Amino acid sequence: MTNALTVAGKPQAGADLLRIVRINEEIKAVVGVAFKINIMALNAIFLAKRAGTTALGFGVLSNELRVFSQDLRTCMGSLTDLIHRCVNEVSLVLQDIRHTKLLRDAVDLSANPAGQAILQRREAGNAEHRSRLGALRRQLQRSLEDAFRLVELGGVLAKSAKIEAAYGQAFAGPLAQVSGEFDGIVEEIRNSLQALRRSAFFSDQ
Repeated sequence: MTNALTVAGKPQAGADLLRIVRINEEIKAVVGVAFKINIMALNAIFLAKRAGTTALGFGVLSNELRVFSQDLRTCMGSLTDLIHRCVNEVSLVLQDIRHTKLLRDAVDLSANPAGQAILQRREAGNAEHRSRLGALRRQLQRSLEDAFRLVELGGVLAKSAKIEAAYGQAFAGPLAQVSGEFDGIVEEIRNSLQALRRSAFFSDQ
């Protein structure tokens, strides 16, 4: 490894750490919204029961949205775990950069050939940490894609609930309001995940 590569690596690793923190904050916000969907779905199921046979379809879709919110929270939990692992690896990469620079400076001041062997072992370890970070980055990106597809399914459920609300007769108004709220929240989550997919953390691979 050259000194130029090490110097260039530090700003990227530092930027990666900031990007991961931002991704984590956005995911925590999505988890909070997913919890709201679960509460709304339970209320919608209760409302559908009050409406009776005219809202059977709405009740089924409300239950599916409740399941969706639980699946989404599980998915976000997996993403959070991956992010924590990414933070650990980026921290190791930053530590590698600092330690390698100190070691290289010491080797440059010394004529001892053993110093070069130590430096080579250190750089081999650095490469391993960067490789692990790259693998985690790709795994996080795939998991985000899975979450995005799940949310698109949630969007289909929410829009179907809006259609079913129209058959609620006397309860059509309240059912339409609830289904509209579902649609709005799922769209908010979709936009959040869309923004995460465009994070420079993935484009700088």
